[in-house]
Amino acid sequence: MRNKFAFLLGAALLIMPSALLAQEKGGVINVATIGEPPTLDPMASTADLVGIVSQHIFETLFTFNKNWKVTPLLADSMPDISADGKTYTIKLRTGIKFHDSSEMTSDDVVASLNRWTKVASRGKQTAGIIDSITAVDPSTVKIVLKQPYAPLLSLLAFNNSAAIIIPAKHQEDPMTVFIGTGPYMLKERKADQYIQLVRFDGYRSRDGEADGYGGARHQYLDEIRFVPVPDANTRVEAAVAGQYDYVDSLPVESFDRVKGSTASQPVMLKPFGYPVFVFNTANGITKNVDIRKAVRTALSMEDMLAAAFGSTDFYSLDAALYPKPYAWSTDAGTKGAYNVADPEAAGALLKKAGYNGEPLRILTSRQYEFHYKMAQVAAEYLKQAGFNVDMQVVDWATLTQRRADPKLWDIYITHSPFLPEPALMGQMSTSSPGWWDTPARKTAVDAFNSAVDPDKRQAAWADVQKVIYDEVPLIKIGDFNALAAKSQKLEGVEAAPWPYFWNASIKK
Repeated sequence: MRNKFAFLLGAALLIMPSALLAQEKGGVINVATIGEPPTLDPMASTADLVGIVSQHIFETLFTFNKNWKVTPLLADSMPDISADGKTYTIKLRTGIKFHDSSEMTSDDVVASLNRWTKVASRGKQTAGIIDSITAVDPSTVKIVLKQPYAPLLSLLAFNNSAAIIIPAKHQEDPMTVFIGTGPYMLKERKADQYIQLVRFDGYRSRDGEADGYGGARHQYLDEIRFVPVPDANTRVEAAVAGQYDYVDSLPVESFDRVKGSTASQPVMLKPFGYPVFVFNTANGITKNVDIRKAVRTALSMEDMLAAAFGSTDFYSLDAALYPKPYAWSTDAGTKGAYNVADPEAAGALLKKAGYNGEPLRILTSRQYEFHYKMAQVAAEYLKQAGFNVDMQVVDWATLTQRRADPKLWDIYITHSPFLPEPALMGQMSTSSPGWWDTPARKTAVDAFNSAVDPDKRQAAWADVQKVIYDEVPLIKIGDFNALAAKSQKLEGVEAAPWPYFWNASIKK
């Protein structure tokens, strides 16, 4: 299993540059993002945009290396785990400074992890399983669980809904002071203009080589500016012209234009992840599983993907939540439930559900243009099935705010990278927007989370996927590649699900 993951997941992550010693120090880079993040508190959001920016400011006890294995970051080493799998003893690195120059201790870690279990959707996922989080001494923390819980370290390592470590004296919710231990610190934020990060001179990198999100984090750049550029076409033109040093989330059909640019070069991550329609299972018409099945039955995934990505060079039809050759790949539950494209059969399900023409509120954004294109195609199929479609097109920050209120929507459109651990998927948490919480979900997810043996976990994941297809809390549309662009002068940045700019430098 270990070898499988090294092979399977390494392809989806990062290749670190080998000539870091040749990189030069100094300079400022401008990074074009899809918009303004709704918050800079990565505990409070699962939005990728939040994680991309905040991972430079805040750090976690663990992170992922280039093969998607958990590796220490603020922890000194991997934890000592008791024989019964319930007690994790974590030694901390010493001499780590926060951006206010105070030194990190176990008290900060305990306070931060307690906040995580209350604020973060992934922290709430673990709250009922954690018995206690205590400081053993200034550089040691102990987490005691009520039962074995295999995903704990992956949840502690993830960079959104993240278990960031912040000073014990700054645990407010919402966050008011943005102080972390990261290589860059927040200097200024001008709404809808830029987020300015500057080098933190008190930063202590890990020793050794850079290793994915782990290992050494070099601070070659003086400053990183994240600039919101909501319009996808504007991002494309900016990439071709070399207006920014890095441009995130480009429509894949712009690949040839970017490739032909003298200023920028394409950055392709293949495969990246999957678009997904998330249902509100707690409120409104989609609380009814037959309504959700009617939506899925009506849709043509093939037409949506073609509209969103154009060429099959950039997408593929795939019902499994993980594609081959990922170790988690399984076809459990998918037969006859994917790419059905049968509005007439969907209409029959609507009658069974007692549908009376209530608006089906679909929440989407044009900042991810492929979301919007899929929504347009979906709307036509859904209208043919008899749905009264209410398309609500908003900016991404507004979407992430609205989806937190179960009274405001029925479906929201998003996407996810292929994550190293299925427990990281949003819908695995009952507090994630969508609020999927049923007895079948609990039975399957609890069995998966408590399984420690890799082969048993694979079999348990197949059971979870089957329940997802049975109860339809979400619809996976297919697999797709992600495209970004970087300046010809930018070094040390490779394709990554959440691009990062420690270890980046500018060719002089």
